[in-house]
Order: sequence, then structure tokens, then C-alpha cells
Amino acid sequence: MAHTFGTDVVVAGAGPVGLTAAAELRRRGVRCRVVDRLPARLPYAKAVGIQPRTLEIWDHMGLARTALEVAVPMYGQLAYVNGVEQPRIDLVLPPEVPYGFAALPQYETERILDGFLGRFGTGIERGTELVSFSQDAAGVTVALRSASGAEEEVRARYLVGCDGAHSVVRKQLGLTFEGSAFPEEYMLGDVEVDWDLPTGYGVRAMHRDADGEVDDLLVCIPLPGQGRYRMSMMVPPELSAAAQQDGPADPADGVVHGLESGEAPALSDIQAVLDRLSPRPTTASALRWSSVFRISHRIVDRYGEGRVLVAGDAAHIHPPTGAQGMNTGIQDAWNLAWKLALAVGGGAHRDLVASYDAERRPVGEEVVERTVRHATQGVQADPIDPRTMMLREAQLLVGYRGSPLVDPASEGPGPRPGDRAPDCSGLSAHIAAFPLRLYDLLRDRGHVLLLFGDGGWGEQLADAASEFSEGRVDTCVIRPAGSTTGTSGPPAYVDTLGEFARLYAVSDGLTAFLVRPDGYIGARLSPPTAAQVTAHLARTFAPNSAS
Repeated sequence: MAHTFGTDVVVAGAGPVGLTAAAELRRRGVRCRVVDRLPARLPYAKAVGIQPRTLEIWDHMGLARTALEVAVPMYGQLAYVNGVEQPRIDLVLPPEVPYGFAALPQYETERILDGFLGRFGTGIERGTELVSFSQDAAGVTVALRSASGAEEEVRARYLVGCDGAHSVVRKQLGLTFEGSAFPEEYMLGDVEVDWDLPTGYGVRAMHRDADGEVDDLLVCIPLPGQGRYRMSMMVPPELSAAAQQDGPADPADGVVHGLESGEAPALSDIQAVLDRLSPRPTTASALRWSSVFRISHRIVDRYGEGRVLVAGDAAHIHPPTGAQGMNTGIQDAWNLAWKLALAVGGGAHRDLVASYDAERRPVGEEVVERTVRHATQGVQADPIDPRTMMLREAQLLVGYRGSPLVDPASEGPGPRPGDRAPDCSGLSAHIAAFPLRLYDLLRDRGHVLLLFGDGGWGEQLADAASEFSEGRVDTCVIRPAGSTTGTSGPPAYVDTLGEFARLYAVSDGLTAFLVRPDGYIGARLSPPTAAQVTAHLARTFAPNSAS
């Protein structure tokens, strides 16, 4: 058996979650190998909804433009019950949110991430299966098997399992995966239709029986291309995968989730549903692929152990309501990657990697519980105001208040420690002749100390943060409208429109925000002192502690 040493992280699984983790690790200079048992990317439009928060993440990484050029906008949803049109749902967000909702086939998302990863000289090792692993205090030994049957042992510092609902990493780590399967089966189809419904809107048409129960359903999500949709509908008895087999899709673990084997729906099967439920007479054509799929809801008891972590479907599965699944998994990877990068590079607090479970598992639990509730009771089961619901569905309210990495969340207006750092516009610099966004300042950075106020106090705080973190914290100064930027000290910008002051609820006093690499606020200090800044950074950094 061959032995290969010298990689930092092995990522198992090359879906959107694994590719996000690998791309962010490589972007931060961490060596990694990405293995996937499949010989090629699957040509299925499985997960298609792209949330605004995911686009913010891609912006920070530097690949949002590539995604925007191939995605299609999602403006809202048209709903029909028993042929009667219901109030239209428009996906409207506050003006300071830089991106809206979008739709993109999963294989396109994977292609974009794969191409981005390739910029760093790392490719996917296709047809390579993770067989087993063992870990000790210093690292993880991973056994791999190629398509030819050749076996290899890889020594890495960490292993990240992004290998889906039937995760080998999860099983071998001994994590529980509590939950159950929904009895309903659905069929998916990628087709084109010739109706005259407005573009950019999803369609949800259902039929309720005399008791008010839904007995027929059609959900259509727009895809790139003229009249193209990914359609989901109930399965007729003759196509039921459950009726064609004696047990679950994966008897090895009993997890019934995802695309099923067996007879795929034909174009005529999809047309039959359209004939019953389509709000306009239409003809389906150009069937690209179709399948039957099942849904389960499950979540692990912990997101990892020691040097082995899980993310995405390996950690949580649930109904696709609100397009939460893939986007939640991408945020798992985004949260984990910067922590692993800091741990590998040295200087991380000993509990930094463990904070991944503390921050992300509560998010996974909430998403699983909410999507199950919406799938069984409808969105009306949550009687919250429309604005809050829209922000939550956009994943802009995900936060980490109470995390061991953030300061206690004090009361008051504006974002608090653990909250997402909101974007704003209208920032000017002394050379740039165009206004900048706050996210322009944060893009491609790690930790950032944002200082708001006027005066010469920034340099002392910047020096304290940089010295304690061994150069891993950048500083940017934002001055109130009417100020000048100056040419010495940390980079300075003027809040010409007052948007930063309004959104961050700051006054004329001095205020500091420590923003993490994933775009969340770790501390809010007013007025700030060097001792407070370093005390907060001690939650994350421990100089000279490579692991």
C-alpha cells in the first residue's frame, strides 16, 4: 500500500459543500485533496435555489460575478389552489442587501466552484473512494481507493466529510443521524413549457380534496433557458420506487433521501400533471432528465469529533422547502474553512475548530425543524411579519449570538456580536473616484477591525490587533460624512451617505467592530480600548499554536 504525506485537509465529496470548503481552504493557502467516488459530475438540476446570503459568500470569495452571469433571477412565486390564483409572493429585500434570490442548476454551481478551485492548482480526484480513516492527536490517516482498485493511505491534519446523506465519514465516526422519512414520493423533471406566465417566478399549484388535504401538487422553479423549469410533482403509483423495492434506497444505513433508482418518469407523466394543475394550458418538451426522489429529515448529534468534521447533507437533511439545504451546507463549509485554515497555519485558540459545532449545529437544527413544519403545515405555520420571514428565508438572519467566539450581545440598536455584518454603500476614498460598498472593503480579507469615528485613535488599536494576531487582523477606518480620509495610518474611508452610521447605529463617538472572515461581527466596542480588542481576539487567536 502506498503512503502519501504532506496534505493538510482531505475533503470527501465534491458537491457544492465540499467544493466550497476546498476552495476557501486553498484560497487561504491550505493544502488539501478533494476526493469523490463519482467518475463525473452528475447532470441533474437537484438543488437550484441560490439564497442572497450564498451570493454574499461568493462575493467575499471573488466568484459572485461568474455565478450571476449564468444564474436567473427569482422574483417571487405564483400560487394556485384548485385552479384559483392566490396572492402573489414577491421576494423583496431591504435596499442595502446587495443580492436578490437566484436559480442555478446544481451542476452549474459545481462547475463554477470547480473552476474557481482550479485557479489554485487543485482538482477533484474523481472515481476515488474514501474507504476508512483513523485519527490521533496529531492528525488523520485516510484510506482511499481509486477506480482501478489501487489503495492509498493519506496522512492529513483534518478530514472533512461532505459526502452526502449516506456519508461514509459520518457512519465511521459513529455520529447518530436521528429522524425519519416522509411517506410521500415525488418526481422531478427538467423540461421546457410554452406558457405565458411571467418569467422569474416560481409556480406552486395544488389541489385540495373535500377535507382540505393536498392530494395533487406541482412546483416549478425557473432555470436558465427559454421556458425552462425544474418541476416537482407527486408520483403516480406505477412509478413508485417504494413499490418496486423491498427496502430503503440504501439498506446499509436505512436513510431514504434523494434520487431513487428504478423507472424514471417520462415526458408523458409530467404532461399529465401539467394537464391537471397548470394555471395555463401548456405543452412540455425537451425533457433533459427525470427521476423519483424521497425526502427524510435527520440531523447528527454533533458536527464532528476531534480532527474529523461533517458538513452539508452528511450532517443534516430535510425537505427542500425554501431552498435551504444546499445553501445551509455551503454556510457550514464557509464557517468551517476559515477556522481550519487558522488552525493549520498556527495561531488558533485550541477550541477554535470545536466552535464549528457550537455555531452550526443550532442552525442545522432550526432549519430541519422549520422546513419540516413548512412541509407539513405550510408557511402560514409561522405567523411572523413578512419582512422577517423574507430575511430568514434569504438566510440573512443566521447568526451566532452566544457563540464562544463572540462577545456577549449587548442590548441596543444595530448589529450585535454574532450578527451578520450588513453591507452599505456610499463609502469614498481619497483616490477612488467612485463610491465603494462595505463588502468591497471586506472582500478577500480575513479578520477586519472596523473603526468608526473621527480622530487619530485608529493607529494604536490597529497596532494592538495586528501585534496580538501576528498580522492576521486588518484595520479599516470609516469616518463620518463631511470628514476627510487623510493619508496616514490605517486605510480610511468616508461614510458620504451616512449609510454605515444608520445601519450600524453608531453616533459621533468612537466605535469598533471586529468582523470575522465569514462576515459576522465578533465584537462591538464603544468606546474601544486596546485591551478590549486583544481580549476579544484571545477568543480566536493563540499565537504560536499550530495544530
